[in-house]
Amino acid sequence: MNVHHVLSSQKVCISLLKCKELGYSNIYELPKLKKIVINRGVGDASQTPQILNNLVFELNQISGQKSIITKAKKAISSFKLRPKMPVGIYVTLRGQYMYNFLDRLINLALPRIRDFQGLKITSFDGFGNYTFGLNEQLMFPEMHYDQIDGLRGMDITIVTSAKTDNEAYFLLKQYGFPFKNKS
Repeated sequence: MNVHHVLSSQKVCISLLKCKELGYSNIYELPKLKKIVINRGVGDASQTPQILNNLVFELNQISGQKSIITKAKKAISSFKLRPKMPVGIYVTLRGQYMYNFLDRLINLALPRIRDFQGLKITSFDGFGNYTFGLNEQLMFPEMHYDQIDGLRGMDITIVTSAKTDNEAYFLLKQYGFPFKNKS
């Protein structure tokens, strides 16, 4: 399934099948994907610039876009954290980059997870957004085992224009997200 197929399936399936069922009078009121945010905490890698650069490179490869390093604003002694110390890396995907990543995530990365039984339905936030975590980066085809220095996870947040979790669930289901059964 390519990106154009994903876009056309959203426009055709959602508009024709569910516009009236969801209570909308106009197809432009239907929920859409706004953005996808990929976030990684760096943890102990903040002490070693080479590992931090590798993490940035990995996220750039996975997302296809340049990532941003987030830095601490104030010191927290219990975490051994000083101001301007790197604490995370994130990238925000919109438009074509978002759909390209979504296509690779659904069709290539998630099926490569060992013992994968589907995504949890309970991970919606109440406002139509969905967040889930991945334990490692090797499931993406851009990553090879000899390129990485350790298995590190990431959090992925899918932001939609849906008003409720049910609308967002329906939207993501139309894109082919493999959710666990509601039972």
